[in-house]
Amino acid sequence: MTSTAPADSGPAARNRWQALVQRFPLITFFTLANGISWLAWLPYVLSLDGFGVLHFRYPDLLMGNQLTAILPGAYLGPLTAAFTVTAITEGGEGLRRWRRRLFQFRAGVLWYAFALFAVPVAVLLGTLAASDGQGFQVPSLMVLALYVPMLVLQFFTTGLAEEPGWRDFALSRLQQRHQPMIATFVLGVLWIIWHLPLFLTPWGGPDVTAETIVRFAVLAMEMSFLITLVYNKGRQSLPLVMLLHCSINNFQSVAFSEFFPGANEQLLWGPVLGLGVLALVVIVLTKGRLGYTDTRVRAVATAG
Repeated sequence: MTSTAPADSGPAARNRWQALVQRFPLITFFTLANGISWLAWLPYVLSLDGFGVLHFRYPDLLMGNQLTAILPGAYLGPLTAAFTVTAITEGGEGLRRWRRRLFQFRAGVLWYAFALFAVPVAVLLGTLAASDGQGFQVPSLMVLALYVPMLVLQFFTTGLAEEPGWRDFALSRLQQRHQPMIATFVLGVLWIIWHLPLFLTPWGGPDVTAETIVRFAVLAMEMSFLITLVYNKGRQSLPLVMLLHCSINNFQSVAFSEFFPGANEQLLWGPVLGLGVLALVVIVLTKGRLGYTDTRVRAVATAG
């Protein structure tokens, strides 16, 4: 994982630290993203919400205590890592390009429709198949009333905290060095590892087992392939990627239990089935390219 930019495209290193970052930008990013987030989450893990070593709880706000306990670490890790490495390897101009990409909304209408509806539909169909339709019910109008506001909230919390780092910074650079399938798999594994400390908290659910973690890992990997497709085909629109990311979070947290109120452990594999089929279809239809083209890669390299 060496620098993805030409050797003369960034500022000259002033010390060994900057030279190391310029030589290994991706390794630096992953190390900082994990280290900063995990350090920020440590009090949460040790609090009464986790191991109970520290005798306090994080206050609840809208989404339980995710906004107060998890979001600070989620923001600090990937965003700080991407900002730091970009500043060192590409300087002020690189940061300006990065900032402009945060507001790149131009993408086809169909890709916005895909980001909004593909994941919920796949989750529903997969769970219906896994349950033979048993336990399904039409949710109340209250769920529909909450869905859009919570989607907006997820967009500016989970989506904004993670995707400028994981996809805009890391994925674009990994794809310049590796085939899209390999780049997506590597990033997916590292993305899963980043989440692992949260399974020591209520975020992972009331009864976390090995099956819980495996199920999350498979689901996250499937989402990684879908996100790569949307990133590549949607003109690398970061808001589009953020929308796709938060669509799975929002549907699972707001709507899933309303569609399947009696969901058991076996039924929770339904979303994995649905997204797995969708990801497989994407891989087959794109012949493993996931929307990646040489022209697009050259454009990314030119843009930094």
